[in-house]
Amino acid sequence: MPRYFFNTRIGDELIVDPDGEDLRNPDRAWEVARQMILEVVKSEGAQPALLEAVIEVTDVAGEIVLEFPFSEALLDIPDASATRH
Repeated sequence: MPRYFFNTRIGDELIVDPDGEDLRNPDRAWEVARQMILEVVKSEGAQPALLEAVIEVTDVAGEIVLEFPFSEALLDIPDASATRH
């Protein structure tokens, strides 16, 4: 299984994931990145710097497989204040 690294870029700062995670494919890496973003925003709140942050998913060679903006992960969160019937 390929190993993916989930590095977080906030402005000019890059927080490197030293361990990575073995996942079956890039689609699963996308799902993991989205879940990571949702957890960070849940615990830290929707701070302006976080809304501009990006998770850069790389492979073992350091090549970027995908870039996932924090703001994109928040687009399809259902509105908790919406009335459900």
